[in-house]
Amino acid sequence: MLSRRHIRVKVMQVLYAFQGTESDDFVKDQKFLLHSIDNMYNLYLLLVSLMIEVQKRAEDHLKKTQNKHLATKEEKDPNRKFINNEVLKMLQDNEQLQARFETHNIKNWELDDEYVEVIFKAILKSDLYKTYLETRTSSFKEDKEFVIDVFKDIIAPNEKIYEYIEDKNLTWLDDLPTVNTSILKLLRKVKKTSDQFHFLPKLYKDLDDKQYAVDLFRKTLLNQSALAKEIEGKTTNWDADRIAALDKVLLKMGVCELKNFPSIPTKVTINEYLEISKEYSTPKSSIFINGILDKLVRDYQESGELNKIGRGLM
Repeated sequence: MLSRRHIRVKVMQVLYAFQGTESDDFVKDQKFLLHSIDNMYNLYLLLVSLMIEVQKRAEDHLKKTQNKHLATKEEKDPNRKFINNEVLKMLQDNEQLQARFETHNIKNWELDDEYVEVIFKAILKSDLYKTYLETRTSSFKEDKEFVIDVFKDIIAPNEKIYEYIEDKNLTWLDDLPTVNTSILKLLRKVKKTSDQFHFLPKLYKDLDDKQYAVDLFRKTLLNQSALAKEIEGKTTNWDADRIAALDKVLLKMGVCELKNFPSIPTKVTINEYLEISKEYSTPKSSIFINGILDKLVRDYQESGELNKIGRGLM
């Protein structure tokens, strides 16, 4: 679920907030980094649980409608297609997923059920829902496509949910696009025969990615002075006070990665930090960062300091 780019963003955020020196005790900052990454999984569980709660809300609404004193014929015999949606039922009946909710204490919608109501009403008003209920039966494929469209067009872009997530945890805003993409991928790949672990993706692709996060953070932080000197040597024509603080952090990380991570191609490193700068820094940052890293790469190649292993990594 977690990409290397998102790991870089997480490291960048902690380094940007870190105001100490190389000799300071940074254990708490490393702990915060890993906690921030781990907490991304809670956001994933939160959004998956929202879909389950919306289905429960639909079932509750249907029961109340049926029990009305003057219920119409249609209300007494409603279309149960939505609450019988096979994909939503897979989520609701998934014991492994329910256990994970319990372990991570995902109970938000019990207290904040008004947000469940917001999504439920948005679904009821949508043309998507009206089209879906034109028939009373559906295939697994149709059920899946409906859930995908509901998540993509109603839940993911909902401003109230966005505000709720922002209020609960600021770091979640940066995680949201990655989490939303992961949920959509899982929904698109789910099959009728999928096991209960399908909706329990790994946070890290492998242990190497977790180690990469720790190493990038530690090696950048512990070598700040040396990294800063190398960067200063290529920015003599720039007013140091006018270089964005975030650009300095990204450059230090970029140089650290170029020199200390031999298995990562130089082009990958440069492109990744350019893309991050476009999203998080100033409009001209990507041009600036590209120029500095490109100069440093040429210097390292000439001096033999660019120690890359494997073919095509230079």
